[in-house]
Amino acid sequence: MSTFTSEPGVRLGGRYRLEDRLAAAAGWSAWKAIDEILARPVSVITFAAGFPRLDQVTTAARAASRLTDTRLTQVFDVEESWEHAYIVLEWPVGDTLGDMLAAGSIEPLAAARIVGDVAGALSGAHAAGLAHLCLRPDAIRWTPGGGVKVTGLGIDAALTGVPAEDPQLADTRGLGQLLYAALTGLWPGQDDAGLPPAPESEGRPWRPRQVRAGVPSVLDDVAARALGLRGHDEQFVFLSPAEFAAALSAAIPPLQVPRAPAATTRSARQDSRWAGDQRALRPSGTGPMHDDMPIRRRSAGRVAAVGLLALVAVGGASAAALHLLHKSPSTPASHSSHSAGARASVGTTAIQPVSAQGFDALNLTTDPGNENSDLAPNVLSGNSQGWATQQYYRSPYFGNLKAGTGLILDLGKPVRVSSITVTFGSVPGANVQIKVGNSNARSAANLQSMTTVASQNNVSNSYTFNVPHPVLGQYLVIWFTKLPPMTQGGNKYMAQIFGVAIHGSS
Repeated sequence: MSTFTSEPGVRLGGRYRLEDRLAAAAGWSAWKAIDEILARPVSVITFAAGFPRLDQVTTAARAASRLTDTRLTQVFDVEESWEHAYIVLEWPVGDTLGDMLAAGSIEPLAAARIVGDVAGALSGAHAAGLAHLCLRPDAIRWTPGGGVKVTGLGIDAALTGVPAEDPQLADTRGLGQLLYAALTGLWPGQDDAGLPPAPESEGRPWRPRQVRAGVPSVLDDVAARALGLRGHDEQFVFLSPAEFAAALSAAIPPLQVPRAPAATTRSARQDSRWAGDQRALRPSGTGPMHDDMPIRRRSAGRVAAVGLLALVAVGGASAAALHLLHKSPSTPASHSSHSAGARASVGTTAIQPVSAQGFDALNLTTDPGNENSDLAPNVLSGNSQGWATQQYYRSPYFGNLKAGTGLILDLGKPVRVSSITVTFGSVPGANVQIKVGNSNARSAANLQSMTTVASQNNVSNSYTFNVPHPVLGQYLVIWFTKLPPMTQGGNKYMAQIFGVAIHGSS
């Protein structure tokens, strides 16, 4: 039986259970599926026997699987059997750029930063010999963790047979179209991209500043050069994603980098970047926006997704350069606790966790998802996306589905933790407990066996938990018993962690 005609419930490769067919075209179908071994959703593309471009699609998928940029959708598996061919990819989460534009216009600097991040990812792909060729608003997503995800690299073009004599120029034009759309909400092209078409004159779209007031001239210029619009000599037109990315990076006002806090040792300095400075790496849609980057909204349901765009980093820019984009003042509790934590850490050493996972110990049948374990390593690696729980609705108590959830850190060996500084999201409302134990089993029994060594209600920003009576344990859990709203006054709830600094002794 060809997998192309499979029904929901069919398993591929003994592990991928098809659930919902999302799209179908001549010779292929796209599905949402469950990887039953890793218990996570995935995307699966299946093919009819004799699909004429199977070799091109599987070749593109295998090439994309070698890229490590987290802004590009990961390819997990490729099966090339003629009768049962399929491709397994990362399940994309978050709103597409098309969704966000439909919900409300995006401020120009936010638009530039998200497209700049896409351009950075595409520049790296082209350096590895891969092109996208089908850049559209629905190929760009903003993830719940606060970052860009580009879907369909190489694969979409191979599926549909899109040719390109000059792949670099084709993707440069695609990036120009994305920037134009993000700045104006209109699509500068003849193809259907799910947005209203841009007005044209003599077969060319008007420049962004001609169709939307407030677009900075420098961003208008970058979009025009990428699209080869009127007013530019041919020699000044961008010819590659790298040229586009560099120009867009230069067009965005630089962000000031704050001075790092003083530390007495090298290891303390390495950890203190998360204790004090990581705050500015969080998505800023959860609090007041930076003065020059408000987001105009038409739909309350999209507030968080659109607001988060203001902190997307331009490809190649330093993460530290984002610190002043949104720096909310700490609450009085977090300020005093941070000072106390600095005193308490004297005589202890910095402890670097070896791994991090979502700790969904109360995962019930009423809440079968996982707490974004794939994002948990970001807390340790310095990735500005950080980690976030699932989004819960109507109640800060996890939608009344369970009593808590959290993040578990493996400290590598049993230690006595004396203080832990956590950088949360900027909106108050999180109730947090710090637990220590000797097992990482994600179960209610293990949760009950752990010792609560510190707790605090209504935390936000950078907060230091002091442990007056340290307990020996290898695993430390940051356990949420109440979630903050994603936006002030909103009815969606989600906790975020962007950095952790731990001090203690063996």
